[in-house]
Amino acid sequence: MAAPEAVLRLLGLAARAGRVLPGTERVREAVRGGEARFVLVAGDVSANTREKLLPLLASRGTPHMIGYDRDRLGAAVGRAPLSAVAVTDASLAARLRELLTESKEA
Repeated sequence: MAAPEAVLRLLGLAARAGRVLPGTERVREAVRGGEARFVLVAGDVSANTREKLLPLLASRGTPHMIGYDRDRLGAAVGRAPLSAVAVTDASLAARLRELLTESKEA
């Protein structure tokens, strides 16, 4: 299975397990509360969302990546288009980072 598709499938699994917080506001709350173990930000987010979210992620040291578009990110977790999703489970977050790193190297 290609790494990009594996990332989306794992996100779906994490969502079904209740380990994903969808949407920019919930992601921001999770980051502030220390719950977010990894955040995936859509590549086509608005400038406003980018300006609010990326500095927060950086200041809190939350691992994150920018990838996919809003439609694919939302579809992966069974939602409407989403600008960002936070993964709250450490082992799922580690595996997502691993898969994303593999897809960048390929």
